[in-house]
Amino acid sequence: MDNRADVREFLTSRRARISPEDIGLPTGSNRRVAGLRRSEVATLAGVSVEYYTRLERGSISGASPEILDALARALRLDDAERAHLFDLAHAASPVARPPKRRSAKSWAPHASLQWVLDAVTAGPAFIRNGRMDLVAVNSLARAFYKDVYDMPGQPPNLARYTFLDERSKHFYADWDAAADITVAILRTEAGRDPHNKELHELIGELSTRSEEFRRRWSLHNVRQHGTGFKTFRHPVVGEITVAYEGLEMAAEPGLSLTIYAAEPASPSEEAMRLLASWAATEYAKTSGQGAGKQHAG
Repeated sequence: MDNRADVREFLTSRRARISPEDIGLPTGSNRRVAGLRRSEVATLAGVSVEYYTRLERGSISGASPEILDALARALRLDDAERAHLFDLAHAASPVARPPKRRSAKSWAPHASLQWVLDAVTAGPAFIRNGRMDLVAVNSLARAFYKDVYDMPGQPPNLARYTFLDERSKHFYADWDAAADITVAILRTEAGRDPHNKELHELIGELSTRSEEFRRRWSLHNVRQHGTGFKTFRHPVVGEITVAYEGLEMAAEPGLSLTIYAAEPASPSEEAMRLLASWAATEYAKTSGQGAGKQHAG
């Protein structure tokens, strides 16, 4: 897949956000571009204007790691953006091979992995792929994301829920931040895996059906989503704040494990206990055997 448009839009958007003052240059009155000029980026990166222009037009194939590092420094890229630039360059290489990523349709958790998820009993634990499908969960995660599982169609998908289900506006205490993060995760995955048909189908669906998604997608923001805090308004137990940790699964490229935990002795921990109790009762009614058969996405 030709990713020159993605390269061009990413580099121009990063260049546009740096003001001349940021690098000690006068603004001047005859500036016609937002941010830096191409010539200024080329000087900062130590390359010719012609070469940088070629890169910014999308011809990034063959750029050395040293050149990419120089570009990252010149454009003041953070760690996630630098990794994205390298992903774009790798995808553009004629000898690049698409990474082996996991699809919710073609992958199911092996029994021991489900045992590990089920061993986490104090908080939601779930595995998602790069397009934000929930591909394996413990019972608390199934209860936590009950509205995601209530959406029509399979597999349950956090991005589709965020942008296409009005309930998400209440569920996320800060919906705008959640939406920004969701799009940044998808943009990062698109750079890593530009040949993923299912990912492109999801992006196409969201772009067609959500103006909020289209606007954010055009910004080309990326991020590494590993740790932090989030506040939710759960439809059963109310407001709950959790710490989260995300771990890439070395044995399963493209999948990540996320665990939520509430602060000990806090109202959120009590809410999590109530959710666990509700889940045990609810899933016992629907399955007759508890939540054990409700795991897979």
